[in-house]
Order: sequence, then structure tokens, then C-alpha cells
Amino acid sequence: MEFELLIPIVLFLCITYCVKLVIDARLRSRMLKEGGSTELMRSMVQNEQQQRRQSSLRSGLILTAVAIGFGTIQAFGWNEINAGVVAVLAAATGLGNLVFYALTRKLD
Repeated sequence: MEFELLIPIVLFLCITYCVKLVIDARLRSRMLKEGGSTELMRSMVQNEQQQRRQSSLRSGLILTAVAIGFGTIQAFGWNEINAGVVAVLAAATGLGNLVFYALTRKLD
């Protein structure tokens, strides 16, 4: 892999994440200055916590499903990339998303 290509991509992602953090911080400070209700602030913090938990759950489920897909490919001894290998990985990713959807529906 060419690392010369990876460095600008990672730099762009880091800058984008930093801009998001600055915008979120400015929004919070503006809300505190303008005297936003404590109930509104509390609901925002709870919503962010729930989103973080759900994103962790989603990432964990999808990565586990993809790992199972790779394990299946290895178990069958498929060494070449073909439509069947791609289908197994796509199905594993889709299955992980469906499990995430079912769990979030059940938790809500």
C-alpha cells in the first residue's frame, strides 16, 4: 500500500473531526451564555450519550459480522476474490446492520 496516499486522507479526516468538535463546543457555550434551560441541556447530553452507545454497538456488531464473514471465507479455503467472496462479506455487513436495527428497536 502506498502510504503517500494514506497521509492526506487521514489528515483530511482529522481536520474534519476537529472542525466538528469546535462547532459542537461553540454551540454548547452559546447555549450556556444565552441561558438555555437545564432540561434542554440535560436532554442534549443524554441524547449524545445514547448516540455514542449506539454507534459503539453498531461498530461492534458490524465488525463482528465481518469477522465471521472473513472466517467463513477462510474456512471454505477461498483464496481468490470473486463474486462469492464479495457476497459473503456484503451479507455479513448487512446482517450486522439488521441485528443492530433489531437491538435498537428492542432497547427503545
